[in-house]
Amino acid sequence: MTAGSRGDVAPYTGLGLGLLRAGHEVTLVTHGCFEPLVAGSGMGFHALPVDPRAELESGRGRGLHRSATGVGKLLRVVSLARSVAGRMTDGLVTAARASDVLLLAGSVVPLGHTIAEGLSLPSMGVYLQPLTTTREFAPPMLATGSWGPVGNQVAGHGVALAVERVFAAAVPTVRARLGLPPARPGAGHRQRERRLWPVQHGFSPLVVPRPRDWRPGLDIAGYWWPYDRETELPDELREFLEAGPPPVFVGLGSATVPDAEGLSASIVAALRRAGLRGVIQRGWGELRGAGDDMITIGDVAHSALFPHMAAVVHHAGAGTTAAGLRAGVPAVPVPIQFDAGFWARRLVRLGVAPCAVPLRHLTADTLTAALVRATREAGFRRRAAALGTRIRAEDGVGPVLQAVHRLTR
Repeated sequence: MTAGSRGDVAPYTGLGLGLLRAGHEVTLVTHGCFEPLVAGSGMGFHALPVDPRAELESGRGRGLHRSATGVGKLLRVVSLARSVAGRMTDGLVTAARASDVLLLAGSVVPLGHTIAEGLSLPSMGVYLQPLTTTREFAPPMLATGSWGPVGNQVAGHGVALAVERVFAAAVPTVRARLGLPPARPGAGHRQRERRLWPVQHGFSPLVVPRPRDWRPGLDIAGYWWPYDRETELPDELREFLEAGPPPVFVGLGSATVPDAEGLSASIVAALRRAGLRGVIQRGWGELRGAGDDMITIGDVAHSALFPHMAAVVHHAGAGTTAAGLRAGVPAVPVPIQFDAGFWARRLVRLGVAPCAVPLRHLTADTLTAALVRATREAGFRRRAAALGTRIRAEDGVGPVLQAVHRLTR
């Protein structure tokens, strides 16, 4: 069960396929617009209402760009999520009644865990970000650097309470519906921590080592690679790649932007000043570029495209960050919101990106400088290639499979 944008869904298609191949029946429960992601895989699909793109492009969603700080964005996204949380309740309960085990993304845990409790179903978390409080780094959703051990811990508790608030109206209704006694706000979070509720994290320990102060039951499995039905590149794109030196990919995934035309012009100008060809993905931001040295594309499997790139410029979402690392190519992260700042800093710290270029500070000049370093300083490609080799050797599904077996024994 998951909710959010494409990046909050795609990794679970790979996890689900791995569980399916191990003999389990698997149903992905998420927004109906993402049903094509599992077509032909053998997985089931249960549609939830709400179109995340429409919500982000609404007046409330566009307000996210007016918040300059991570705290401001978090407050706005909590408000946005609260407005839609209740609309997903019926779909989650219906899907759970047909299931034996619930695997819950961080975006639906307060509601999903309540449903599991009410139906007496075993459950566990499958998170794409390190959401549990730690003294070692600030909460990823705040998109900020470390505030020190104490500050990080206080901020982590604050974010955990904010996530619980998203479902503050929906959880009591579900508890009553399933015959559970009333509970105080935040009781579910405290119960999960007290009972050492298990969580598997879908990222590499090479990228985020397990924090030393995490409680037992919080484990890092490794990346879950999306199920890609189409792994062949379109003919036009393949011909473009073969016509010249490796280009640079530019894409902002499911992020929306306030000025697509101006941003596209800055991106094209930066690529040309750096002497680079470009593959520009439209995404939800509707980016575009034209000319013999540019090609604009729609959805293409990152696993098939990224290995052909000289570098990848992306919004630093968890999934796209993972795809770039897997391909072993340098990155220029352009963090926009939510956990992107966290992943951008990780890429810089790992030595596979020269710097982050936040969207608010992206100009033709700032992007040109970053592109020149990423593509001409050999150390970035060397470190990216070495890390990619190690990440590709990991098995992120195996630990989840073992955890599921423990739950069902």
